[in-house]
Amino acid sequence: MQHFVNQTDFYSQACALAPIGMAMLTSEGAFLYVNQTGCEIIGYTQSELALLNLTDMIGREEGLALKQDMNESMFNGHSLFAKEVLFIEKNGNAKWMDLKLTFIRDDNKHETPFFIAYMTDITDKKANELEWLAIKEDYDLITGNVLDLISYITPDGITRYISPSVRDLLGYEPKELIGKTNFELYHPDDFEMLKSSPLSDPDVLTYRVRHQDGRYLWFETTYKAVKDESGNVQKLIGIGRDITNRKNHEDSLAAAQNIAMLGSWEWDIAKQLFTMSEHCYKIFNLDTKQPVQKDELISLIHPDDQNKYRTAFNDALEGLPFNHEFRHLQADGKIKFLNIRVAVNFDDNGNPVKMLGTTQDISDRKRIELNLEESVQRYTSLKKYNHDAIISIDLNGNIINGNPVAEQLTGYPVKQLIGLSISTVIGMENYKSLLSDNKDYTIVERSIDKISHSSGHSVEVLATVAPIIVNKGLVGYYLIMKDITEQKNLLIAKETAEKMNKAKSEFLAMMSHEIRTPMNGVIGMTDLLLQTTELDEQQLEYVSIISKSGETLLRLINDILDLSKIESGKTELQVEPFQIRECIAETLDLLTHKALEKNLELIINVNPNVPELVIGDSNRMRQVLINLIGNAIKFTYSGGVTITVQCLSSDFNQVRCQFTVSDTGIGIPLARHHQLFDPFYQLEHFMTRKQEGSGLGLAISKRLVELMHGEIWVESAEEKGATFHFTVVLQVENNHAVLHPDSKNNIVESELHSIKVLIAEDNEVNQLVLTRMLDKLGIVSVKTALNGNEVIQAAAYETFDIIFMDIEMPEMNGVEATRVLKETLESKKCPYIIAVTANALLGDREKYLQTGMDDYISKPLTIDSISEALKKFNTIRT
Repeated sequence: MQHFVNQTDFYSQACALAPIGMAMLTSEGAFLYVNQTGCEIIGYTQSELALLNLTDMIGREEGLALKQDMNESMFNGHSLFAKEVLFIEKNGNAKWMDLKLTFIRDDNKHETPFFIAYMTDITDKKANELEWLAIKEDYDLITGNVLDLISYITPDGITRYISPSVRDLLGYEPKELIGKTNFELYHPDDFEMLKSSPLSDPDVLTYRVRHQDGRYLWFETTYKAVKDESGNVQKLIGIGRDITNRKNHEDSLAAAQNIAMLGSWEWDIAKQLFTMSEHCYKIFNLDTKQPVQKDELISLIHPDDQNKYRTAFNDALEGLPFNHEFRHLQADGKIKFLNIRVAVNFDDNGNPVKMLGTTQDISDRKRIELNLEESVQRYTSLKKYNHDAIISIDLNGNIINGNPVAEQLTGYPVKQLIGLSISTVIGMENYKSLLSDNKDYTIVERSIDKISHSSGHSVEVLATVAPIIVNKGLVGYYLIMKDITEQKNLLIAKETAEKMNKAKSEFLAMMSHEIRTPMNGVIGMTDLLLQTTELDEQQLEYVSIISKSGETLLRLINDILDLSKIESGKTELQVEPFQIRECIAETLDLLTHKALEKNLELIINVNPNVPELVIGDSNRMRQVLINLIGNAIKFTYSGGVTITVQCLSSDFNQVRCQFTVSDTGIGIPLARHHQLFDPFYQLEHFMTRKQEGSGLGLAISKRLVELMHGEIWVESAEEKGATFHFTVVLQVENNHAVLHPDSKNNIVESELHSIKVLIAEDNEVNQLVLTRMLDKLGIVSVKTALNGNEVIQAAAYETFDIIFMDIEMPEMNGVEATRVLKETLESKKCPYIIAVTANALLGDREKYLQTGMDDYISKPLTIDSISEALKKFNTIRT
């Protein structure tokens, strides 16, 4: 192909390595030169293109139209023309090209003898606008399309031969130059460089030569030394070419590189000279005034990619291709993605003499690729690991694909699902509804409540329909289905359990109220009888038995309610500062008399590492200790009980303490240990029943300990005593927690004597019990009301300090009566209202206080509970 030239200079190498198609054509559209990328894009070899015209690629009519557009553009003085055209490849396939043409004008002849074409395959862009951005391949100018100037000169510079092409190139006849040194033809600024440059073998020099008409042209000449047998240079053969156009179009080249975000660099291995183009400096954010050595180039590569770069670099020196992607770590920490291509020139001995490279910033494209890859991976993972069945369907209702859960749900392997009509799974009616023009997918989703399994049975599902949109067009549907068979069963079981739990709660509330009301009379009266009546020994014994039985019954009721509250998750810890040692002492105050009755020794060991002050629920802590120490005393008949406390661990704001209660009692068989903390299991079950108890103490203790983030266990053997351990986590405030002052105070009887009290209670026994207890405490001004209406009437005509308000009363209950009093009376004149009720479940206290009541006590009433309520009132009043 005589029009193609073998260009090996810096810019021709950049052209050859450019990732875009580049070609040189005549004004009639004949191909003069096409780079390798262009051949691959068009689908022809260079030799085939030499015989073709541009119109052969785009069709005659399109070619004529293109020619007209080009002529019009050139007539208007434009130097660049761009158009999208449809190319026909050799195999007949159509391919869209972004065709840019640069007109190369002959200033003397005022015409355009040829033009340079830049070709970019934009088929994907035309086919799919949502595809990630098409890569704009590097533009590079093809220059120097002239015949080579061949010459040889003697070592002293005399021209012995010059080819006839000198006529067209420089305007001289060969005979004018042969036999002369012709040094005067070189540009003065280049002559010294040529004189001082030691010629290597081979070598390439770039310089300016004066044309016969006086202008200077840029030439690039490759020299080869011809030596004799002794190694002496006989002559230098030079092949030169006019690169003036390339020099004149360097700005255009820089612009093209900028568009393609492409920089070029060259390493002259022989001269150890490394140069980079201006845009290469921009890519690496370097100052163009700062020279970069070849060895410094690797420092511009991301540290994690440097080994890969070294390997590729060394492979290139061995002749292997170099076309890789690397990362560049910028000073601000951001990452640039680069594509580096390298070509190496070798001498006759196979030694590398020059390395030419291009560096392209592909960050935008790479980010699109990474985002696309991430989306694909997420979608694939979503389908693969989704707990729901996902089936994709085309617009004809045929299944495209399905995930593993779809196999399980339908019973069909994915290979069998593909191509199957979705009607096989969801039924014909749902199939028609899905593919109808009605795009209200919620209607379809509601109708798909069952699907057919391959075995013939139905599976209840919850369905979701999602459209598949590609290029803003509907191409199919996703059918997402969840098997809700188990959920339905669980829902039924949950509803059943909730109903049972509600019934249990209602039963406990009812039983609490119904039992506590008569218990109030029993315990209240026996309490009054023991404290206010002189009884003989037998009467005292009988009354004491009644009192003890009532207390036992009340404890049983309280234990049942307590366990119920804990198990329902409605128990909340009351967190406040307290002293562990004082908590233990208060517990022993309640139990010491029982130990003394059995002549048992009580030993307390508190490790010094246990903090003095902690934050937690001291009442619940005391409840656990009472249960464990009480059981130890109950089942120990000689010896004693030892209580040990130690701190297992601590950090800045909390400690983990272990409490141990050991006894020398009857012990517990190992086989019974796992039952100890079960509700209603009594320690006496493995013996004859000799003790009272509900069998709930240890069960409640276990649950309370777990609420305090601890655990409880037992170590024991029959007749060798028992040791119970439990741990709790308590808070500390950097050892600066402060106890709240004791709000208890003694009430002077004269202060109570002046208090006026109204008892709102419809039960006459309870009226009598409360009246007698108040009288015992020194309150003599007491009146009664049977319902809420009577309470409001009494408060309207008389001022009361305290109202003991029963909740359940006829006509108007205590809650409603409290609301009316709070709304109608001034706050200063409104009595202190104490809720008195048999409702003692968790939340009852808070519920009644929220209605406006000032305090709360539960039935059965005791003098102590009434006294505590009066103390609170007295504290507030004072």
